[in-house]
Formats: sequence, structure tokens, C-alpha cells
Amino acid sequence: MKKQPVIFHSIAQLHKAMGQAAPKHPLLSILDYGKAVFDPVDFEQGIILDFYKISFKTHFSGQLKYGQGNYDFEEGGMSFIAPGQLLRMQDEEADYSGMSLHIHPDFLRPYSLNAKIKQYGFFSYSAAEALYLSEKEKATILSIYAFIQDELNERMDKFSQDVMISQIELLLNYASRFYDRQFLTRKAINNDLLSQLEKQLDEYFNNDKSLMKGLPSVNALAEALHVTPRYLSDLLRHLIGLNTQQFIHEKVIEKAKEYLAKDELTIAEISYYLGFEHPQSFNKLFKSKTTLSPSGYRKRLLN
Repeated sequence: MKKQPVIFHSIAQLHKAMGQAAPKHPLLSILDYGKAVFDPVDFEQGIILDFYKISFKTHFSGQLKYGQGNYDFEEGGMSFIAPGQLLRMQDEEADYSGMSLHIHPDFLRPYSLNAKIKQYGFFSYSAAEALYLSEKEKATILSIYAFIQDELNERMDKFSQDVMISQIELLLNYASRFYDRQFLTRKAINNDLLSQLEKQLDEYFNNDKSLMKGLPSVNALAEALHVTPRYLSDLLRHLIGLNTQQFIHEKVIEKAKEYLAKDELTIAEISYYLGFEHPQSFNKLFKSKTTLSPSGYRKRLLN
């Protein structure tokens, strides 16, 4: 019988599985993976956590794949997991030293962070889209982990939860800042990914795939590029100011203009070739992007 992923409903269950003492707080803990004792075979089908996991890793082993290229990242960094995501042990746990902050949603529930945490896109990124830190950035993150750990080790009082919530929010805000820096500094990788995306879309329309499959989807493009949909959209926003769906629409309009300039196809035929189920949808998108209807654009070109 095929093994199923192991589901951890509580932080205490995870600590026990890692051979560690029970957490000092049932809804919040920091676990040192350098001291964890477990057999990866027990989790070969992966694990699912019912709580958030923010890992600080002092090193990664091997190479990580971005698009069609492999890049070495030995300096370590951070990864972010939301509740309910499937974690593969070979990606997340098997060969690194570092620590993980675990936050049960119930810990956040009385606070505005409970809703705000869902807005941090990096919780949807894959292990290959980790945050890589400079030495100074590492020191900043480690100081927050140390502060939270000290608070957990002290006697809890009525201010403890407020203090730790503020530190978690600080950690997430620094992560947002550092990801913003990473999008800017890793230009070679990012521009390569953008070039591959443009190639994917050009091939999609030039090979008439839109006739068979309709408009290209964000999920399908991200899968072809070996990145997560949220990472792709966040990356594009930093590079060109558009998310993936907006970028697809820009490419659709470019192709539509090519068809309209030739005066060989009707408006309905063009919408069909581009993957629209209804010409009205094509007309609405085209006008929203150009302020002209497709027929108005053609008339202006040909007169």
C-alpha cells in the first residue's frame, strides 16, 4: 500500500516526530534542525503542516533550478510554507542546518496579521524560489529569531503574545524587503526567465495552440517555466510592472494588431484564432487596452 503524506495538526506533533522536547508554547515554536533526529524514510511521501513554517537555512546543498538553468546557492537563506502545502523532505528537511519558526493560525487569529499574512506572496513560492540573504540580512533575521526564542524562554505574561506578533510581522516585512532586493539583484536569472516566457507565448500563438486550447493560462505558463504562478507574477511586476495575466493580455493585443493590419480575417475569426470563446470578450479586452474597438483600429490603419 502506497504511503500517504504525514499530516501534522499541531506543533507538538512535529516536535515529537523530530525527536525534540515539547514546544514551550502550543501555538508557536522555534525548532533547531541541526539537533533534530528523524528518519527521512518515514516522510518519503512528504508532510503537510496545519500551521505556518518559516525556515532559516544556513546552507543549501546541490543546485537549484530556475527555468531552464541551474544556479548554485550555497550561502543559505529562507523559505516560507503556508498551512496545507505539501512539503517534500528532500526539498525542505533532508540536508540543511538551521531553524524553523512554526506559527499556528490560532496564534494569529486575534490580530490583524491573521488576514495580512495571506498577502505575503512568498508563502506560495516553491523551495527553488527561496530567499537568499547577505551576511547583514542574515544577522537581521537571526536577531528576530533570537528575540522570539528569548520571549518563549521567559515566563509568559499578558504582553508576550503582542510582543511576539510584532516580531513576526517585522520578520515578514524584512522578508518582503529582501525579496524586493533579490528580484533586482538577480537580473541574469530574471531576464532569462522573462525571455523564456516571451518565447513560450510567441510559440503558443504562432503554432495556433490558441485554436485548440484557448487563451494561455498563468498556471500553464508557470508550469512550463518550472516556477510557481505567484513567483512568476511577482517577478514580472518587478521587471516590467505587469503581473502574468496582464503580460498575457499585452501579448494577445500585439498579436491581434498583426491580424488586424493584414485585413485577411474577420474580427470574429481573429478572436477565434486568439483563443477567445466569444468575439465580445475579445472586443472588450482590445478596447480596454487601446481605447479603440478592433474594427475601429483596423479602419484607422487602412484609411
